[in-house]
Amino acid sequence: MIMDFPPTIILRHRRENLKKCSLSGLEGRGDMHFLSYPLLAPLPDLSHYCALAIDAPPLSESDASRGLFLIDGTWRLAEKMAKTLPSNFILRSLPSHYKTAYPRRQLDCPHPDRGLASVEALYLAYLILGRKTEGILDHYHWRELFNSTNFSKLGYNP
Repeated sequence: MIMDFPPTIILRHRRENLKKCSLSGLEGRGDMHFLSYPLLAPLPDLSHYCALAIDAPPLSESDASRGLFLIDGTWRLAEKMAKTLPSNFILRSLPSHYKTAYPRRQLDCPHPDRGLASVEALYLAYLILGRKTEGILDHYHWRELFNSTNFSKLGYNP
């Protein structure tokens, strides 16, 4: 059974370095819609969306009909962007045992052990929600390390 769901909305800061952006290469996907921050127009209706946050109830299959909203930027920029968004978002978290493969150089990451690259978080959210993950990690430079760190023990290699 194929479930219909709203497209994933990704709010990307205009200063995000696209050469280092983990989501680069996904802009043409039909299930994703990229917006640039600061916004030049109001956000679309997000009443049927959930946003990922670290300290929130876990994302689960029961959220499968909801759209997914991601903020893409450095930790410092993402924090500023989040403060300008509506406060009525449904917040969900990802399991904390997943580890990033992204070589973080920032010192302002509030949870360095739990902070995932945007593409890693997107991939895991799609897995949990039962959505097709094909192609999401194709352009991610640290794909193999991410997979071996998080999935090889399970005998799963996406």
